[in-house]
Amino acid sequence: MTTWLLYGATGYTGKLIAQQAVERGLRPILAGRSKEKVQPIAEELGLEFRIFELDNQAARHLEGIGLVLHCAGPFEKTSKPMIHACLEAGAHYLDITGEISVFEHTHSLHEAAQKREIILCSGVGFDVIPTDCTALKLKQALPDAVELALGFDSDSGISPGTMKTMVEGLGGGNIIRKDGQLTAVAIGKHQRMIDFGRGRKSAMAIPWGDVATAYYTTGIPNITAWIPTPKPAAKAARLMNVASPLLSSEKVKKPLLDWIDRRVKGPNEEERAGSSAYIWGQAKNADGVIKTCRIGTANVYDLTVYGALEVTQRLLSGDYPGGSWTPAALFGPELLESLPGSGRFEIDSFYPGTAN
Repeated sequence: MTTWLLYGATGYTGKLIAQQAVERGLRPILAGRSKEKVQPIAEELGLEFRIFELDNQAARHLEGIGLVLHCAGPFEKTSKPMIHACLEAGAHYLDITGEISVFEHTHSLHEAAQKREIILCSGVGFDVIPTDCTALKLKQALPDAVELALGFDSDSGISPGTMKTMVEGLGGGNIIRKDGQLTAVAIGKHQRMIDFGRGRKSAMAIPWGDVATAYYTTGIPNITAWIPTPKPAAKAARLMNVASPLLSSEKVKKPLLDWIDRRVKGPNEEERAGSSAYIWGQAKNADGVIKTCRIGTANVYDLTVYGALEVTQRLLSGDYPGGSWTPAALFGPELLESLPGSGRFEIDSFYPGTAN
């Protein structure tokens, strides 16, 4: 099997992926910036390791590497140098981001990846495999859809990396896809009631990665992403729009990031095992026909491990066309159903003028 490298093996999710990879008989080379952090994990797992910064010399550290699974966030800062290192070295690139800006940048390099005959695929974790596969399933069920809403409900805890990404995004507002274009809107402006799979709940639109990726997967021009949000919390989010400049300042962010380093550890195995995720999607065409899709999955962190390794193994053992791809565009919606802990897609239909 082609040699592959896992960068960011010392983070919460990166370490879970490394451990699961070894359990599956895989032998990634572990990598990161700190020898003091990477070496003990590599020695514990019996793996090789490399130490290097993500700078304009990173490509020379990818000699002999056929694929990089990039797990070191925040990806808005780290993905560009790693992607360009992969392009230079001729290695496939995967990451577990959920950041819209990263998806857009990765997509912009489609032709460059085609020329190098490598694959760039951002979002091979919970961000965005479940919702991306749901989007394509709905596109297949309703080919002429013009609106797409996607979302999830989960009680999973939060890792340090995820919380840092949230802090970095403070004051950024919401983003939706409108008429094919990414459009900034006030956070808390869009609210609705949604049954994600365990009863109707108040929900709020958020700047989730699917407003970027689902457009490239399906071509549907109007896309929103949703999570359960109690109405008082949604109201508070609207009030945060006023404080956006303050929340965006480094004076506010740095103390929060330092606190995360000291205090946030991420959910343990028992907590992950008890927190399944519920994925929901809804497509609508110009005639008012609505298709609603639901599926249950493993918790967000375990699914990230399963998804990242499944995509890695498929790329290492298969032959796929070069370019920038979403997970569902590469492997179809069945990718999600193949992962441990996932159920089967269930689709309901509504036709105007008929009883629901």
